[in-house]
Amino acid sequence: MSLNQTNLAELALSIKRWGQELGFAEIRITDVDLSHAEAGLQAWLDAGMHGEMEYMAAHGMKRARPAELVPGTVRVVSARMNYLPRDTENDWRAREQARLADPGAAVISIYARGRDYHKVLRARLQQLADKVKAEIGDFGYRVFTDSAPVMELPLAEKAGLGWRGKHTLLLSRTAGSMFFMGEFLVDLPLPVDQPTGAHCGQCSSCITACPTQAILGPGRLDARRCISYLTIELKHAIPVALRPLIGNRVYGCDDCQTVCPWNKFAQRAVLPDFDQRHGLGHASMVELFAWTEDEFNRKMEGSPIRRIGHQRWLRNLAVGLGNAAAAGARGDAAIVAALLARRDDPSPLVREHVEWALGCHFVQDNGAI
Repeated sequence: MSLNQTNLAELALSIKRWGQELGFAEIRITDVDLSHAEAGLQAWLDAGMHGEMEYMAAHGMKRARPAELVPGTVRVVSARMNYLPRDTENDWRAREQARLADPGAAVISIYARGRDYHKVLRARLQQLADKVKAEIGDFGYRVFTDSAPVMELPLAEKAGLGWRGKHTLLLSRTAGSMFFMGEFLVDLPLPVDQPTGAHCGQCSSCITACPTQAILGPGRLDARRCISYLTIELKHAIPVALRPLIGNRVYGCDDCQTVCPWNKFAQRAVLPDFDQRHGLGHASMVELFAWTEDEFNRKMEGSPIRRIGHQRWLRNLAVGLGNAAAAGARGDAAIVAALLARRDDPSPLVREHVEWALGCHFVQDNGAI
């Protein structure tokens, strides 16, 4: 099919319509020029703020040059998909804050309570690409969902899906930040959309709320201090100085999002994939700490949490249980019993964090364990 400017404009509108039919909240299109983002990326990498995320530096500036990643690319189709579970209450932000205030509660990032978004978005993006192919015939493309060296946030911002908030996440005036993003790179010169501009104003709630002060200033994040990094990306021991600041957050952290005023507009998912599974929105740390490796693998099948493995799961929970013991949580005896049961765990990583957690109880109790 020969595509002129009229055909391309009509195709762009069709892509956006098909995207919504597939469960995406919004589809926008941009070109591939990210030269404005290269200096910031290099400075962040040079400062070592990516920590152990070697993949962030592995491809050099190719991350900011989509046409080098997939030769022939001239446009990026950027998509977002809401992930708040369909039964989310209107006062969900207050509920999340209440969970944080309960020392024995296992707080897991909302996005991780359902199915692995990588699989869901990638499959839907592929279906979208298939629709384009059915319409125009073969074309060059590649779909991504947080799975390749692509600077998806700057691309999404340039496409007009939102703006980078001071916490570095993408914000939408109509949907806050509780959404996933994905994109596919195409060799079609589709008409591009325009950016929206930033709307954070003087608000700095996200910076103030960060438990570990990982947000150094507007748009400046030191991942090495971020609880999401510490509980998900970090493969080794969590720095002792940061453990008390993690509280009961055992997988990820939503604090900068729950305090953001724009998230009063956050939208619920339209797909059942992101509904809460295995009670992860109201589980206790003692309950989850008792899972065997087989239980963990079985219950976390299809979940993003499974990627960290049982050892790091126990590591994170041990830190949370230690903080709960230090806070004199209700059911303290059960917390100590749970920790003692893992004192001889085969994993040195788990044992070290369990000993630290038991030490928190010793300090709080002012006596021997």
